[in-house]
Amino acid sequence: MRTTAYAAIAALMLSALVYGAADAPATIAEAAMARDGDTVRRLLKQGADVNAAQGDGMTALHWAAMHGDAALAETLLYGGGNPRATTRLGGYTPLHLAGQSGTRAVVETLAARGADVNARSTTGATPLMLAASSGNTEALQALLERGADANAAESANGQTALMFGAAADRLEAVRLLLKHGATPGVTSKVVDLSDVIAPEDKLQQEIRDAQAAKSAKAAADTAAGGGAPPMRAVARGTPAAGSVAGVTRAYTYNELIGKQGGLSALHFAARQGALPTVQALVEAGANVNQLSPADATSPLLIATINGHFDTARALLDLGADPNLVSEAGMSPLYAVLNVEWAPKAFYPQPRAYLQQQIGYLDLMRALLDKGADPNQRLRKKIWYTQYNFDLLRIDESGATPFWRAAYASDVEAMTLLHSYGADPLMPTTKPAGRTRIGDNERETRETSTLPPVPVGGPGIPPLLAAAGPGYGEGFAANAHRFAPGGMLAAVRFLVEELGADVNATDAEGNTAVHNAASRGDNEMINYLVSKGADVKKVNRSGQTTVDMANGPAQRTQPYPETIKLLEGMGAKNNHKCVSC
Repeated sequence: MRTTAYAAIAALMLSALVYGAADAPATIAEAAMARDGDTVRRLLKQGADVNAAQGDGMTALHWAAMHGDAALAETLLYGGGNPRATTRLGGYTPLHLAGQSGTRAVVETLAARGADVNARSTTGATPLMLAASSGNTEALQALLERGADANAAESANGQTALMFGAAADRLEAVRLLLKHGATPGVTSKVVDLSDVIAPEDKLQQEIRDAQAAKSAKAAADTAAGGGAPPMRAVARGTPAAGSVAGVTRAYTYNELIGKQGGLSALHFAARQGALPTVQALVEAGANVNQLSPADATSPLLIATINGHFDTARALLDLGADPNLVSEAGMSPLYAVLNVEWAPKAFYPQPRAYLQQQIGYLDLMRALLDKGADPNQRLRKKIWYTQYNFDLLRIDESGATPFWRAAYASDVEAMTLLHSYGADPLMPTTKPAGRTRIGDNERETRETSTLPPVPVGGPGIPPLLAAAGPGYGEGFAANAHRFAPGGMLAAVRFLVEELGADVNATDAEGNTAVHNAASRGDNEMINYLVSKGADVKKVNRSGQTTVDMANGPAQRTQPYPETIKLLEGMGAKNNHKCVSC
């Protein structure tokens, strides 16, 4: 909403550059824009139309209000200026612009001559909202004294003046609004994106549902006949019946996001790292543990996922509960690591954590000291880890903070979490997941003897997370970020200090050697073998460790030295290089 309002006002102000180039103002609006009071008065005496608007709808009174020129505004009003005139762009009245950048005097002048202090723009914004957003407390005070509604909400997103001020860290404006009855607990609109599924998503979902039903029927027929499993279509992310929380199919992207909005003024302030405003709101009675009705996000969580660690630490001191998790199961403790080791992405990632006084490990310790549960698990994939361009090829459903630290190869964080009782062996869960549009179902024969893993069963163990999952499927190497110490240090820590099984498998039957091979990491392979790893294991799709090193996808290269190493250890090469 604020962005829309600013864009419209910027478009209005742009006309100043155009008209300002003229040698002399030709209309009253041009003269007022140029702050040429003498010409305004001369044109009025000549009978010029005082309400004549420029192309964008700006009148002379709009310009006087924007410049905060009460004397000129009085002159224009005396000459018949319309205080309720609206612009063509945005539907702003002169009082809107006075609230944005005017003065107390011009607000009082306009209001005294019939301007509506609760006038609405095309998006429902009031002058009070623009005053709060810009921090124009002089105009804000005048508007409130003239009866402006402190709790009015604009129609686009349901935001109030208090939310506008909080999001912009306008501390004095926030205090003034609270003093005049603004309610801090009100929340913005909630939008359920799961009900707004794009046509292509619906089509893909119908295809996945049909294929899942076909696979289920084939499995049932096989069980009834007692024969060997036939060739079948395996859709990445498509679950069998009986999945967690009743989800028996893949998520669409909108369903992963679910609901958005539902933020209070405290949420807005915490999201922006507006610490003084956060403190003022809590002191005024804002609920430090208020959950968004959209996805149950707390102020502490929204501060953390946006990298505002100092604000998160302050919220803890103000009584924030570190164990409140979002609808997706995201906890502040997990969020700290997810921000610190955010993957490289085409979309801007939060960078505020780089300018904080408190480091991520210290914030983690503070959370743990306040009782944060180190074994809380995510309920589903976190859509904002990479937004709508997922290169990691990892579904972190069921992941704990320790798992996230292992995935980042962060030995310091793993050590800290383990000292507070984190389970170092807890894997993710096999998800119902989401099939990306464009992923074709693969015809595979399960040549391994591994028992099937149901949805909700064990997914990826921490050891395999540290060894680099997803690399064998494409672009993960271009996106995954991990600690400078490297993956091998994390693997050594998990094996030697915490007793991780070097032959543990993920839900797809991959081992740590599979993951290391997909990256051409001979040093890790040799280490794992020295600890008893079996290089001859085959995953559920029939891929050997050599196959993982031999360009299994178009987006990955073969690693000849790794292929040679593994062949020398007895692993089979099926010679199925896709990228050769």
